[in-house]
Amino acid sequence: MSTSNRPAKPGKPRPLLAGSDLPEPATLLDGVGEGVWIDVIRKMDEVYNDLLQYEVALEEKNAALEQSHQFIESVLSSMSDILVVCDRHGNIEEVNAALQRFTGCQEAALKGTPAADLFADEGSRQAVRDFFSPQQRGARNDVELMIAAADGSAVPVSINCTPRLSGVGKLVGMVVTGRPVGELRRAYHALRQTHEELKRAQQQLVQSEKMASLGRLVAGVAHELNNPISFVLGNVMALRRYAGRLHTYIEAVNACDCAHTPALENLRQELRIDRILEDMSPLLDGMIEGAERTRDIVDGLKRFSAIDRQADEAFNLTEIVERSVRWVTRSAPPKFEVLLDLPAELPMVGSSGQMQQVIMNLVQNACDAMAETPAPRLEVRAQLGAGEVIVLTVADNGPGIPPEHLARLFDPFFTTKPVGQGTGLGLSISYGIVERHGGKMEVGNGDAGGAVFSLLLPLAVG
Repeated sequence: MSTSNRPAKPGKPRPLLAGSDLPEPATLLDGVGEGVWIDVIRKMDEVYNDLLQYEVALEEKNAALEQSHQFIESVLSSMSDILVVCDRHGNIEEVNAALQRFTGCQEAALKGTPAADLFADEGSRQAVRDFFSPQQRGARNDVELMIAAADGSAVPVSINCTPRLSGVGKLVGMVVTGRPVGELRRAYHALRQTHEELKRAQQQLVQSEKMASLGRLVAGVAHELNNPISFVLGNVMALRRYAGRLHTYIEAVNACDCAHTPALENLRQELRIDRILEDMSPLLDGMIEGAERTRDIVDGLKRFSAIDRQADEAFNLTEIVERSVRWVTRSAPPKFEVLLDLPAELPMVGSSGQMQQVIMNLVQNACDAMAETPAPRLEVRAQLGAGEVIVLTVADNGPGIPPEHLARLFDPFFTTKPVGQGTGLGLSISYGIVERHGGKMEVGNGDAGGAVFSLLLPLAVG
């Protein structure tokens, strides 16, 4: 009689005694009944079933453990940071692939060796030994140590050390992780550079919007001022001609004997006719000079607002720069030193007259800034930058530009010159001209002092 209907598992042995395989009662031991043997066989079958269940559960757990082990191995091998697992005495138990690549040593050669041997100098090795001392067994973060690289060099690494505890909370070792500081510094440098570029772009955007708004405003103001200034200047010129005629007439009258009566002489002295005639010409000259200066300011406003846009033409920027520097520095003192470092050809498309105005303005500002400099020196250099761009720099060795003025230097009517010596339109007009040519103008102070203006202009190709 069979005691179990469970089919036997393939590959697994079955009990020797089961069901109809029971021996004849005559062969049983004397004194032992058949029922006892049936109970024994039933118990053996139950134990066998339990063993099979335990085996299946064990195989499932082994598979899960193997899967977890593979997952941990894949995570450790893909880590870019170095990882060292040590016992509580500081000897290496496990390392990841990043450390093996970094040091050039295989895992088998590293296991069992002191973790301090990975480091390049005695100070770093002693610091690692202190991680495992009984007095300082705690977490340590961002400790910069020198680790020995595969090429023999010493590389700074930011080390973190964390205690490794057993299930009952007992210290069994330390986990040491690290990342080369060079990567962190490069990442920080890239972040800072991106932030600076973003700030410059924001400033340029604000400046462009400001210039566009001011351009529209100035265009209207220049148009409104141009008519009355022309009217005043024309009238003053006519008044000057009339004054000349009156002067000639009065001189002719004075030459006649009939004019020399006591009454007329007294009236002539009382009215100071001779003094008026002497002052008439300087007064008219001053009025004409003021009107012409106002007209020049209006012309500058018109150029700033792009009213007087010239037709584009091809020209060589090198010739423009050389001519502008030569004209401006012609009146400079003999001790004034000029250094030109320019390629033979810098082709551009645009307005050569406007670009000459920009260069002359920058050179003149440099000359004015170096008026009190004992040995004035002007350097004008040009080179081709990346992306078909001309990089032109105008640098002087003057006092430089105060930091608080750098952000306002291109604002219209802003000037650091004394009253009467500058209108504050030169740099703003130059900025607008460069921008209309598709370029950028930047300003700063040199490392050795002095102001440095940089122009980034598009190179004409084809």
